Amino acid sequence: MLTIYGVYRSRATRTLWLAGELGLDFTHVPVIQARRLPDPLAADAPINTLTLSYLAINPMGTIPCIDDNGTVLYESMAINLYLARKHGTALAPADLVEDARMMQWSFFAATEIESHALKISSTVAEGLAGTEAGQAVIDVAARMLRRPFRVLEQHLSGNDYLVGNRFSVADINVAEVARYAQAHAPLFDANPSIKAWLDRCQSRAAFKAMWDARTNEAA
Repeated sequence: MLTIYGVYRSRATRTLWLAGELGLDFTHVPVIQARRLPDPLAADAPINTLTLSYLAINPMGTIPCIDDNGTVLYESMAINLYLARKHGTALAPADLVEDARMMQWSFFAATEIESHALKISSTVAEGLAGTEAGQAVIDVAARMLRRPFRVLEQHLSGNDYLVGNRFSVADINVAEVARYAQAHAPLFDANPSIKAWLDRCQSRAAFKAMWDARTNEAA
C-alpha cells in the first residue's frame, strides 16, 4: 500500500495530484509543517514535521514523503518521477531520452524557478503585496524569473506540453512550481504560452480534485 505523508497546503500537492492522475489507491497522512503550530512538540499537537514518529520515517522532516511498500522517498520531484515510472501510462517517460527530458524540466523548475516563485507566493499570502517592501520583493523575484520563464515560454510556444507533446509527470512537477508565481499577473501576461499551458494543466479533473481538497483543508 502506498502512503503519502503531507498536508495539501504543501509541496505534497504535486504527489497528490499525480496520484489522482494515476488513479492510485493510497493512505493519506496529513503531516503538517511544524512552523504552522504554536507548539509542535506539545503532547496534543497534530502529527507534524518535528513529530518523532514522523522523523523516524523521514529524518529530514520534510513533506511530502511516501512509503510505497517499504520504499521510502522524501523529495517531491523524485517521488513523482518514481511513481510515474512505476505505474507507466502516458505520464511516464516512453524511453531514455524522454526520461532525461522529464528529469531536466523537473530539476530546472526546482533550481531555476521555485525559490523566486515562492517569494512571490509568500509575499502575497502574508498580505504584503500592497506594501512598498512587499512590492520590492515581488519585483526582484519577477526579475529573477525572466530568464527561466523566457526559456520555458520559448519551448511551450511550439509545444502544448513539456515532453513528447503530451501531458506527463514533467508537467505536474513544473506546473506546481510555476503556480507559486501565478499571483503576479504581469509575469504571465508577458509569457502567454506559459499561461495557456498552465491553464491546460489546471483544467484537468485530477488537478481540480486536488485543489478542492486543498481549499477545504484548514489554513
